[in-house]
Amino acid sequence: MKWFKYEILNPEFLWLLVLIPLLAAWFYFTRNKNQATLTISSTKGFKAKPSIWSKLKPILYVLRLLAIMLLILALARPRTVEVSTKTKTTRGIDIVMAIDISASMLAKDLKPNRLEALKKVAIEFVNGRPNDRIGVVVYAGESYTKTPITSDKSIVNKIISDITWGEDLDGGTAIGMGLGSAVNRLKESKAQSKVIILLTDGVNNAGFVDPKTSTELAKELGIKVYTIGLGTNGMALSPYYKDPSGRLVFKNIQVEIDEDLLRFIAHKTDGKYFRATDNVKLKAIYDEINKLEKTEIEEFKYYNFSEKYRMLVLLAIGLVVLEMGLRLTVYRSFI
Repeated sequence: MKWFKYEILNPEFLWLLVLIPLLAAWFYFTRNKNQATLTISSTKGFKAKPSIWSKLKPILYVLRLLAIMLLILALARPRTVEVSTKTKTTRGIDIVMAIDISASMLAKDLKPNRLEALKKVAIEFVNGRPNDRIGVVVYAGESYTKTPITSDKSIVNKIISDITWGEDLDGGTAIGMGLGSAVNRLKESKAQSKVIILLTDGVNNAGFVDPKTSTELAKELGIKVYTIGLGTNGMALSPYYKDPSGRLVFKNIQVEIDEDLLRFIAHKTDGKYFRATDNVKLKAIYDEINKLEKTEIEEFKYYNFSEKYRMLVLLAIGLVVLEMGLRLTVYRSFI
């Protein structure tokens, strides 16, 4: 990327420009002293009209003032600077978001519900990581990869937008399997930093993989896990059963989140545990994770200076030469 700017290297010389109006005033009040005078008793014998050149003689002073002004500007050393920048990512991060899509994610303690609130914040998070690769894993009673780690953010955003609860997975919340699938996505990663963001709103009550086993594997592979417990404190309007028509019926249910397990996972892998009880806190959590996991970007800048004082000096010399030429030719008889 290139961009230009204009700068003055010695701006203190610009103060000399205040001399220009003073010199102009001096030339004006002393103009008659520079011309010879002739006293005669009568001008009746001189009928000729004044020459156009005599009227234009003040241009000599204008040329001289312009030349002085240009020399002052040249002393100030104006120049343009062409700046070329090049960025290099020196420390990439691979991130996998493991998202709970069990039926309880339709609870309405977040607006419009937990899942939709999460999807909005997750997309904002993805858009804020232009230099990283991101993958998505979903889980309920089972788990599977929605998209492997990729640098194509449009694909990741589309996948997140299309997430729906259940997705033909068995009922329940298999935290161990969700974490295990995310670890599996990162085990071949060559990135210097590998991160999992594990979000759930319940307790591990399904699946055949122990969450602590997945945690140990993540630790061995150097994967940091940030865990998020999603749900308000107390009661939440959550899906209770389906009526004969297949429509979900909601009821206030006590929120149960295995915070001890989530703290264990985060602590064991040098991550951090968060609790999101509303939309604002959920967004703040992702903002904090975004700040904690910074991709190191090295920026190189190349400067190319183009001096402009030479052109100003040449213009000033040209004006002086023009003035002297006029004085020695057209206006020679007036001097």
